[in-house]
Amino acid sequence: MGGSFLRRGVRKAMKCTILHEGKGRMRVHVCTVRMTLHRADVLEAYLNGQDNIQKATVYERTGDVVLTYRGSRKDAVALLAAYRFDNAELEVLVTSHDSRKINQEYQEKMVSLVAGRAFRKVFLPAPIAAAYTVWRSIAFVWKGVRCLLHRKLEVEVLDALSITASLLRGDYSTAGSVMFLLTVGSLLEEWTRKKSLDDLARSMALNVDKVWVRTPQGEVLVPLTRVHAGDEVVVRSGNMIPLDGMVLEGEAMVNQAALTGESMPVRKAAGATVYAGTVVEEGECVLVAKAEGGANRYDKIVAMIEESEKLKSGTENRALQLADRLVPWCLAGTVATYALTRNVTRAISILMVDFSCALKLSMPLAVLSAMRECGEYHITVKGGKYLEALAQADTIVFDKTGTLTRATPQVVQVVPFSGCEEQEVLQLAACLEEHFPHSMANAVVRAAKEQGISHEEMHSEVEYIVAHGIASRVGGTRVVIGSAHFIFEDEGCTIPAEEQAKFDALDPQYSHLYLAASGVLAGVICIADPLRPEAAQVLHKLRKLGITQTVMMTGDSDRPARAIAAQVGVDRCFAEVLPEDKADFVRNAKAEGHTVVMIGDGINDSPALSAADIGIAIHSGAAIAREIADVTIRADSLEELVTLKAIANALQKRVGSNYRFVLSFNSALILLGALGILPPATSAMLHNLSTLGISLHSMTDLLEQKPLP
Repeated sequence: MGGSFLRRGVRKAMKCTILHEGKGRMRVHVCTVRMTLHRADVLEAYLNGQDNIQKATVYERTGDVVLTYRGSRKDAVALLAAYRFDNAELEVLVTSHDSRKINQEYQEKMVSLVAGRAFRKVFLPAPIAAAYTVWRSIAFVWKGVRCLLHRKLEVEVLDALSITASLLRGDYSTAGSVMFLLTVGSLLEEWTRKKSLDDLARSMALNVDKVWVRTPQGEVLVPLTRVHAGDEVVVRSGNMIPLDGMVLEGEAMVNQAALTGESMPVRKAAGATVYAGTVVEEGECVLVAKAEGGANRYDKIVAMIEESEKLKSGTENRALQLADRLVPWCLAGTVATYALTRNVTRAISILMVDFSCALKLSMPLAVLSAMRECGEYHITVKGGKYLEALAQADTIVFDKTGTLTRATPQVVQVVPFSGCEEQEVLQLAACLEEHFPHSMANAVVRAAKEQGISHEEMHSEVEYIVAHGIASRVGGTRVVIGSAHFIFEDEGCTIPAEEQAKFDALDPQYSHLYLAASGVLAGVICIADPLRPEAAQVLHKLRKLGITQTVMMTGDSDRPARAIAAQVGVDRCFAEVLPEDKADFVRNAKAEGHTVVMIGDGINDSPALSAADIGIAIHSGAAIAREIADVTIRADSLEELVTLKAIANALQKRVGSNYRFVLSFNSALILLGALGILPPATSAMLHNLSTLGISLHSMTDLLEQKPLP
């Protein structure tokens, strides 16, 4: 089937011709512009970031786009038709580190390497070729000597000895072949590693946050990509500072642990410099942006990934340590073989084989690939050690609101007290709640908007009390909103005596937010917090994957908590708990020998997320929760938890199988070399090919489809 479509009236709109299509899949040709490497990368990143696109691949040489989509064909076509190549906001999806540039760079290097080798073999006279081989060997020999000077016995020493031995025998062909294969292997290692890092960084860079920008018309919530240098950005308690800037006004305690490693928050006042990725723990501030929103986002992500590689799993570390320990044994085997056979060729064949290359490349690549695969499911993992911990996890602790229940709860009733009107209660509640990212707060703000209730800034500075509520002053009156414990116990607010019966009649099936002014209850907002439809099935699947204990902990009242617990089928339920109670439970479970996963979305979940072996935060939740957590999920569906656990389990199996293959295959090569069956060049070729093969295998997806359908 063929056809074309064009969004008219827009400069550089994308005109496409449909080449062929099937159910949920189409291939189109871009006609509007020449498809450069950068344009192809931006278009591919844009399409893969759309909810209804399962996978999109752009071929820059042909200008074709192949995409697999869910939903209607019309929506997929509309996405393509609406795309503009001159949309600057999309440029932040990729950088100069374009994936295609990496591929092109290393393809050219590989072609040049092979062509140069062929030219020398065919056209260079033997004396000149021999002299070139000796000259090339200097770099390899020096690497080995440098290792010895640093008192290290590593694989470079084995390479230097094999090349030197071949040269001393006058076997320039073998020496040249060994150096060629080592260079090819090194180039392929560098290529695969850079490609893995780039793929992972690109998958993580697709999440574009929104921030509050102060304008003459008031505060406006805009995408980070639309923030420009000089814009005034408002950041409140619990939120992440989205970009580098200078504090214009306000005062805040900022957690800079992700940047500097310091555990204590730092006071930031007017004139102080703040950095992207840090989190406001207390207070609020207005900062002047120093750069465009999204600038250096890729570089920051790459830095995070490189830092995360320090968080290697125990299995990785054991494999890498073994690789280093086996080098002396390879050297000893070489000496023993020569002593027994007096055959230099056999001894050199052993030197051609080492365990280090395959182990040191395939293990990290397997982890990076698993992290990239998680990214395809909108899951961000900060290090390999967390995937290993997830594979071993047996206990999982859930927050209730926004985690086990829907991320979009609904306001179903507003009950006014003390002579207030429903609209007045909802207006004031929305005004206080709009700056704090939590599903319950979002429900209040959304309800006010749906009813057409405006809630411009009517209050002074807002104070967020973790796990309790919010306090502010409106027209000189102290106004508080939050849990029953906060309103009636901490704040000492009272219920009008004549309205006690109305209060007692509140429907217990709903969650309640209490609003009080001047110490007297002004209204109660009843919020339906229904269970996610997939929650019970997800817990069932998690048990099949190795989870033996499921726990729900919530600050909500006992009755609605018990109702949700019964529906989802958790093993244990705790209601009306404080943040420290969640953290204490996690620490006690760990002390009993359990490997604990904690899942939450709010500021109040942060202590437990930090205490757990693996902390998982919901992306739509508080920024400080995402910062502290080891894993972040988008959580359109809790099925992502099943996917995460399945990937972690599969990764551990792959690392174990890689480990066994490297040991057995390379041991076989050593044995065949010692017996004189394999000459040195063949041993080197088979060793490098096996290293490349297992590395490429390590980069493949662990899951063929969604687990446990």
